[in-house]
Amino acid sequence: MSVLIVPDKLAGRRLDQVLAELLPQHSRNRLQAWVRDGRVQIDGAPESEPKRKLRGGETLLVSTAADEQSLAEEPEDIPLSIVFEDESILVIDKPAGLVVHPGSGNWSGTLMNALLHHVPQAERVPRAGIVHRLDKETSGLLVVAKTLEAQTDLVRQLQARTVKRQYLALASGVLERDGKVEAPVGRHPVQRVKMAVVAESRGGKPAVTRYRVLERFARCTLVECSLETGRTHQIRVHMAHLQHPLVGDPVYGKEDRRLPPFHRQALHAARLGLIHPLTGQAMQWEAPLPADMQELLEKLRAL
Repeated sequence: MSVLIVPDKLAGRRLDQVLAELLPQHSRNRLQAWVRDGRVQIDGAPESEPKRKLRGGETLLVSTAADEQSLAEEPEDIPLSIVFEDESILVIDKPAGLVVHPGSGNWSGTLMNALLHHVPQAERVPRAGIVHRLDKETSGLLVVAKTLEAQTDLVRQLQARTVKRQYLALASGVLERDGKVEAPVGRHPVQRVKMAVVAESRGGKPAVTRYRVLERFARCTLVECSLETGRTHQIRVHMAHLQHPLVGDPVYGKEDRRLPPFHRQALHAARLGLIHPLTGQAMQWEAPLPADMQELLEKLRAL
């Protein structure tokens, strides 16, 4: 517990502002969450409103004991592979294994923690500027907003489907031709940790994935997938719906012992295009295949 006396010079300020002045080692978002969670008392009485005005001289009792979830807002010096950066946006080539946003079982060591360290002002932007995600074991490009204005613009672009995202994926089995999957995606009705093709009447949301065959192997196919929508696990669900789950996908596929072992879904966000939120310029970036997928392709070509 921390015992704090509100100095007269902070009279008239909001509770969350006073706490930010007196406890600068903690982010404003965390302090506001502590107030709402009942972890702050004013003169012995619990207070749950961060915007309450203080008169000066009050005694604040703050429970600062660390909790696992509070680690989500801790800046961490995690290396980032930055493809592009300016005052508005940051484009990152995310490695497989890095969680984008904190959640159950992954409250630290995430991209959000890294962003809070690399872009300290990101604490003032919801979700540290994250506007779209990649699964933990999916590699490749994603864009992050460094300002609230940029985030609002990018979210609108995503909603308008003007952000172009293309992925390289290895699908199990042999795909004979290019195609399109147009099937709603929602939470699996029984296995709630999974997504599935689910009728819109049962909560599924419209989802469209186009795919193009790039290279065929004996037991799998390299495809380029273009997203028209961005549902959770969309490519993984849609390819499994076609009976061609991604190689290495532990959730939607099954191991094929006749293929070289691969310990994650073979999925890489290779190309990202958008309109720059500040300049209005159309921009596009590409990220080469990571070493593990490149090595897998070389082994397949040698079979």
